[in-house]
Amino acid sequence: MKDPEHGATPSESGASAAGRGEAHKLVPRGGKGKRRRRKPSGSPSAIASPSGLSGEAGRPAALNEAEPARKRKRRRRSKAARPQSQAAAGVSGAATHEPPITDKKGQKRGKKARQRRGLQGRPLASSGKPLTSDRQASRDVPAALQQPRKDEVRAPYLAPSEPPAPLYAALDLGTNNCRLLVAQPTRPGQFRVVDAFSRIVRLGEGLGASGRLSDDAMERSVEALKICAGKLSARSIRRRRLIATEAARAAENGEAFLKRVAEETGLDLEIIDRETEARLAVSGCSSLVDRETKSVVLFDIGGGSSEIAVIRIGDNRSSRLANHITHWTSLPVGVVTLSERHGGEHVTPDSFETMVREVEGMLDRFDGPSVEALESASGSGFHLIGTSGTVTTLAGVHLDLPRYDRRRVDGLWLSDEEVSAMQARLLSWDFAARAANPCIGPDRADLVLAGCAILEAIRRRWPSNRMRVADRGLREGLLTDMMADDGAWRRGRPRRYQQRGSALASEERQRSHEGNKA
Repeated sequence: MKDPEHGATPSESGASAAGRGEAHKLVPRGGKGKRRRRKPSGSPSAIASPSGLSGEAGRPAALNEAEPARKRKRRRRSKAARPQSQAAAGVSGAATHEPPITDKKGQKRGKKARQRRGLQGRPLASSGKPLTSDRQASRDVPAALQQPRKDEVRAPYLAPSEPPAPLYAALDLGTNNCRLLVAQPTRPGQFRVVDAFSRIVRLGEGLGASGRLSDDAMERSVEALKICAGKLSARSIRRRRLIATEAARAAENGEAFLKRVAEETGLDLEIIDRETEARLAVSGCSSLVDRETKSVVLFDIGGGSSEIAVIRIGDNRSSRLANHITHWTSLPVGVVTLSERHGGEHVTPDSFETMVREVEGMLDRFDGPSVEALESASGSGFHLIGTSGTVTTLAGVHLDLPRYDRRRVDGLWLSDEEVSAMQARLLSWDFAARAANPCIGPDRADLVLAGCAILEAIRRRWPSNRMRVADRGLREGLLTDMMADDGAWRRGRPRRYQQRGSALASEERQRSHEGNKA
């Protein structure tokens, strides 16, 4: 059966004559002169059949007649300009329908392509990729703020106008402990602890009997100081102060020991006198003095000595509490020396009273003011402040802590009755019971009652209804003095502070960058 219009035989695909006829209808679109061809509903082979073609090759006669002559001429010219290779490959007009060059969409693409090229058609970038808005924005952002690529590691960006707070370090090598504290200033009069270290070394072990530091004690101390040296070298410390107290001060070989420390650890420790030690103990407890009181007795029970300072605060209160010291003394007795003389493991009420009387005899030689004079000078009475391990141990036992917690102990108020009850409780325990307590432990079980004896002698000399516990000491005093000297808590930092802070920031960025590379 032949097609009545074209005379072509239908294909075997089953397309009907009606479908083929509708495929070539010209449907008006939006105006008289604009027409478009409806897509065929049947098989496309009905249009591409070679037997039904007339006029221009590969196009039905109906389409050629309906198309304007100018478009037919343009199509013939474009086909004549095709490469011969495509014609040899069998690419015919019936199988491939190329859009006209004057297609609007093609013109827009060509215009965009020309805009991406510079003069003489040269590309703007060597890679041939156009600069997108994100890539262009990244050029305007400083290099320090750009996101690092996956193959590189950059140090964190720190604004030079806001240098980080500098770090300060304080080390205290005492008769019983070796302590290190690294901190940076925060609010006025306060600081944030960055790193800390504490170890019982008992440097003054056997010092009372021989007058010299033993080899074992020096070896323990050197090992602890090596750890401190590693912590200090790992950070950019602006200022540091390293001190040694009573054990190195009283020993015959104290100076030789410090030379050995400098050779093996690189740390230069200085031996401070008793007055400096008393002032540092006061400086570390400035924030614990009651605002309503005018008189305070502060004591620090150490391993080889005990410092006592009488503080009278007038109307003009200074930010440095040490400026209000009127009387001070340093007793040549501590928990280590007293326990070695009287025994620390097995303490009876009689031996405890003997230790108390020995300390009272030392206090009798101190010409400090009496409790009556202090109470008359203070309108609301005075109070005691204790900054020793003995006082913090009593506070921990009083609170029944399962584990020592500095946050709950530091600044705690204890009444006179509570202190007496805790001392009686500890005196009733044997050595094993004291060692089993989590706030005492085996390292302090033989020292805690000697400290209680020194505390009892102080309480008998200056009776007070209340005592405040301070878990702080010489390290905090050293940090407070260094930060105050540098003006770290001033609102407007000095110019030299900003310059040093910028240098520290650069050094910290370099260290961080090297650490990330490693």
